[in-house]
Amino acid sequence: MDLTIVLSETPAGPHHEFTLVVADGLVQERSRIPDPQAALAAVEQYGQGIFFPEPGPPRICTQQYGGPQRAVITGTLAGKAVRTELSLTDGCEIARWRALAPLLGGTPGSRGAV
Repeated sequence: MDLTIVLSETPAGPHHEFTLVVADGLVQERSRIPDPQAALAAVEQYGQGIFFPEPGPPRICTQQYGGPQRAVITGTLAGKAVRTELSLTDGCEIARWRALAPLLGGTPGSRGAV
C-alpha cells in the first residue's frame, strides 16, 4: 500500500500532504502522517470498498453541509490504482470522511486534520 493524501481546507488552500506506505502489513518509516498505525487500521477496517465503491441503487443521504474541506487520495492499494476524492458535501460523504479520518491526519472519530 502506498497512498498519498492531499487535504485542502478551502479550494484556495492551505493544503496538507500525508503519505502512508505499508509493506508486508508494516507501516514504513517513509510514511508521513500523524498516526500511521491508526491510518492503517482505518484502511484495514473499511477495506477496498471505501476506495472503490460498488455501483448500486441511489443512496439516500442527509442533505447537510460539513464544510469546504476536500481530500484527494491517490496511490496503490492491494495492487490496484487508487484515485478517490472525499468531501463534506452530504451525510454519506461526511460518514466516509469520518471513517477515514486517521488517513486524513486526524484521529478515529475526528474530522481529519482540518
